[in-house]
Amino acid sequence: MTLYDFSSNSNSDDWYILDDVVMGGRSSGNFKLNKDGHGQFSGAVSLENNGGFSSVRHRFSSRDIKQYSKFILRIKGDGKSYQFRAKTDSRDYASFIYEFKTTNEWMTLEIPFSEMYPSFRGRKLNQPNFEGNYLSEIAFLIGNKKPQEFDLQIDKIELK
Repeated sequence: MTLYDFSSNSNSDDWYILDDVVMGGRSSGNFKLNKDGHGQFSGAVSLENNGGFSSVRHRFSSRDIKQYSKFILRIKGDGKSYQFRAKTDSRDYASFIYEFKTTNEWMTLEIPFSEMYPSFRGRKLNQPNFEGNYLSEIAFLIGNKKPQEFDLQIDKIELK
């Protein structure tokens, strides 16, 4: 099942940025459809005012995903580490997280649900990993505890 397939005809208006500015930080991320038709999440992470993260999120009506066991991402990065995040319900505090390192080439990343751990505000929770029953939000986050510019291109997000 395809969750999102970017192309030059895509509408990226249903993706939104959430940076550390919600807590007084100074990071600045942006998201757009680039000239090649890929989603492009880029910007700068700042540690000023206890900041340190930028994220882009996509919310949708809850989907039953019990018949799937992993996410498949086609992405191209900048050599930095990112998090892919999922929420069962967009109102939940905790996100289920998978950390990955990018390369400067297009890569296909398989993320088993069972390897996504629960976290809230950077703290790992003592709860089970992602069960993969329902899904209502996906996100990408960068927050590597250092100031840095970043650029992540997203082609496709699927369930398998």
